[in-house]
Amino acid sequence: MVFLLIGLALLFLVPTLLLGGFLYLHSRAVNNYLPRIVRIFQERPLFIVPRGEPDADAEEVWFPTSDGLKLHGCYLRTPHPRRGVLLFGLEFGSNCWSARNYCEQLLQGGFDVFAFETRNQGQSDKMPGYEPLQWVTDYEVTDTCAALAYLKSRPDADPRGVGLFGISKGAGAGILAAANDPTVRCCVTDGLFGTLTTLVPYMRQWFRIYNTWFPIQIIQNWYYNWIARLALEKVQQQRHCRFPSLETALRRLGNRPVLMIHGEQDTYIKPDMARDLFEQLRGPREFWLVEKAKHNQALHVAPKEYASRVLRFFEQHLAGTTPTEVPTPAVGESAPLAKTQLVTTS
Repeated sequence: MVFLLIGLALLFLVPTLLLGGFLYLHSRAVNNYLPRIVRIFQERPLFIVPRGEPDADAEEVWFPTSDGLKLHGCYLRTPHPRRGVLLFGLEFGSNCWSARNYCEQLLQGGFDVFAFETRNQGQSDKMPGYEPLQWVTDYEVTDTCAALAYLKSRPDADPRGVGLFGISKGAGAGILAAANDPTVRCCVTDGLFGTLTTLVPYMRQWFRIYNTWFPIQIIQNWYYNWIARLALEKVQQQRHCRFPSLETALRRLGNRPVLMIHGEQDTYIKPDMARDLFEQLRGPREFWLVEKAKHNQALHVAPKEYASRVLRFFEQHLAGTTPTEVPTPAVGESAPLAKTQLVTTS
């Protein structure tokens, strides 16, 4: 009888002690590390972003958002018979005129390009109380949906739909908008990143830096994800915005083709983070890791192959034709580029 009582006591005591220990450790993690995660998440890395100069041949555009703001953009027309229309998503801090450097060969290949600036960027309206970061929020998704609605409303709208070409933050906002809009038929991304798939690996590094007492080897991935979600909730409350899930949006693209471009030496968004996103895709997909390229620098490291790959992708999946060769400069020559200014932001 005594042994039975001891056994029953242990049966209840051990789980109670384990639960108590977990709650204690969780309390320390929340109190010690959560404020640090919230602070670091809102810091701006040092970026060098391209900003182009106005193009006299482009159609300058203003269009409304669903919440009453006016956004600025430019519509670049191909000089050849049109084969498709592309929505270009800008990187953080850039302006719409910088799109030409990414899209010159697409224009020569028969594609129109529409680039736009989200709220609080470039010449678009400023939203009082909102300070954009490098992370995609529901506001950038709303603005991208407005850009898609504008393209559909044009007299020269392509009834077949459009393709998405996005850089970094613009790629993420474009994918999130495309997940709910089947008129986006295919996507090319460069430097794409998600919130959780970026935050959690960095949290592991931060925990090693700030932790002096707990064996990190026993912490499971689900717990890092839990803490990350708690941190995001705090940031969302402070900044009055939401950080939508890119990972979910990628799965919702279904069978739409995607080409993901990423820099092998990207020190912000490591290649493993990009591969994690790539694995979320369900349809035809291609991952191009550009050797020696840092974040958003693939175009500058491999300009000829970059232009060729992107053009072939849209020819196949948007124009629906056999890829053709577009004349490229001879050896020793350079293609004409729009005037671009590199600006450091932080």
